[in-house]
Amino acid sequence: MNIFNRLESNVRGYCRSFPTTFTKAQNATLTDEAGNEYIDFLAGAGTLNYGHNNPIFKAKLLEFLERDGLLHGLDMHTDAKQHFLEVFEKHILSPLEFDYKVQFTGPTGTNAVEAALKLARKVTGRTNVVSFTNGFHGVSLGSVAATGNSHFRDAAGTPLNNVTFMPYYGYLGDNIDTLEYFEALLKDNSSGLDLPAAVIVETVQGEGGVNVASAEWLQQLETLCQEHGMLLIIDDIQVGCGRTGSFFSFEEAGIVPDIVTLSKSLSGYGLPMSLVLMRSELDQWEPGEHNGTFRGNNLAFVSAAAAIETYWSDYRLTREVKRKGTLIESRLQAIADTTTELDMEVRGRGMMWGLACSEYPQLPDMISAEAFKRGLIIETSGTDSHVLKILAPLTIEDDQLLEGLEIVADCFKTVLNDEKVIKELGLITN
Repeated sequence: MNIFNRLESNVRGYCRSFPTTFTKAQNATLTDEAGNEYIDFLAGAGTLNYGHNNPIFKAKLLEFLERDGLLHGLDMHTDAKQHFLEVFEKHILSPLEFDYKVQFTGPTGTNAVEAALKLARKVTGRTNVVSFTNGFHGVSLGSVAATGNSHFRDAAGTPLNNVTFMPYYGYLGDNIDTLEYFEALLKDNSSGLDLPAAVIVETVQGEGGVNVASAEWLQQLETLCQEHGMLLIIDDIQVGCGRTGSFFSFEEAGIVPDIVTLSKSLSGYGLPMSLVLMRSELDQWEPGEHNGTFRGNNLAFVSAAAAIETYWSDYRLTREVKRKGTLIESRLQAIADTTTELDMEVRGRGMMWGLACSEYPQLPDMISAEAFKRGLIIETSGTDSHVLKILAPLTIEDDQLLEGLEIVADCFKTVLNDEKVIKELGLITN
């Protein structure tokens, strides 16, 4: 790995947690250059909901390449884009009766967020945006201004303005209605809160520690936005595309956001692709006002259309996600209940789950490192990396999912029986 250490920037991150060189991947299995196999509970940080190298998508991509399909077309019309839009309308938008226009932004999720924030400010004529504690929306300047974590904010090198943070659901405890506080500020002309153009929120905060907003809280937030002329932006970049069971994470709450951002698993194959959905009357862009050289990734259009046709023409995947999610939840709860030395909390929805250990925030990183030794790739999240986070592909086989969860359980036993760890954490053992 000398070449990586010599030439690649210090900014690299995941390779530090999983120090090997990977050469092959299939569904939920990664293989490194030594032939070691790993169960993938990371899935490209939520980019590979349908697994690595999905054979159905791969066949479509190879066919497109073989016929010399147009790979790069800026925002020109192409047959690949046309097919994606037709499929997206038929299987996603029309069944939900959503009247959205589709904007293809630059290929990263943060560019979709930048476009959404810019559009909200353009449409309303206001500058302020409300985001929430522990929210993560990207690391380009507009997006990182709406991101709570100081690790990302401090790297900006410039003041981050025009965003006001409100407490997320449950941030102040179970018995405090955080939106009641937000509403009080909006109604008080002396609160110092500039009337926002928009509110941006994740229904489940992934990087923030797998914090789950209730359906009632999301409904209340939608009502608050409507009453005060604020646009509701749902950032569905990590938790959309089936991660919670339905295609959009907000469907269960029965709300209809003004703007939605999608990326990560949208292409279905790990190919860069992002888009913004906006209510038709909000599409007030002038041609080229928000553009980008790679906003027309036709390979991604091909695999995205294949993903929707394969998995979203019926409810089979939704049922599978809910079934597997229940399995994950019950296994994590068993770990929490039997690990009596710790007070741990199980959090999640669908197939995004976390095991939070606020009392000993160093522990999840120790579990992740031990899991890697045993052939499991699993990351941590939260302000202090205090949450062990499961993001397995939605298509993972049951036996492999159970094997990975068993590894997690064994890692807790091993780490918590290590005298060095006990001393480092100051654990009191029974």
